[in-house]
Amino acid sequence: PRWANPFYSKTGVSLRVRNFESSKLKVNDLDGNPIEIAAVVVWQVVDTAEALFQVNDYEDFVHIQSESALRTMATSYPYDSHDTGALSLRSHGSEISDHLQKEIQERLASAGMKVIEARITHLAFAPEIAQAMLQRQQASAIIAARTRIVEGAVSMVEMALEQLSRRDIVQLDEERKAAMVSNLLVVLCGERGTQPIVNTGTLYN
Repeated sequence: PRWANPFYSKTGVSLRVRNFESSKLKVNDLDGNPIEIAAVVVWQVVDTAEALFQVNDYEDFVHIQSESALRTMATSYPYDSHDTGALSLRSHGSEISDHLQKEIQERLASAGMKVIEARITHLAFAPEIAQAMLQRQQASAIIAARTRIVEGAVSMVEMALEQLSRRDIVQLDEERKAAMVSNLLVVLCGERGTQPIVNTGTLYN
């Protein structure tokens, strides 16, 4: 007769690569703005013994730890950065994905799992502030565009004055220079087309 050990059980652990897509989590970014964020995690069991003995349900463990890491990572960065050199969730996808992958890997390593890839799949302001934040982004874009226009206009006026002086085309005193600068800036920075004006007198009458 065969004898069976009642205390022995055999559990199979798949080594195949798997994907886990988190739910849309609502968290506050570094600036305190409520955002929605979700990610996909590509992972694999690399140590079956650790996966079985360290946690009761290793798949559930991956889900919980991945979402926890995503929350932690999301609070470390602003949704968008007003400083061109600073990292943000929206504009630095590669760096953010690397950070997320490392954050998850640190949590899963003890359970014999390897994170192959992690990336953001959804990122948006929370509905209650989405419209206000869109208006702020549009205002920031307008300000940035106008700043570029003014900088370019000033450079063009400066170049025009230098050319007139170097070529001795016309002699301008300070008052006439000021008037010319004012007129050129209005033309270069204005949104509407300019209307020609015939000057029948002089600047002083």
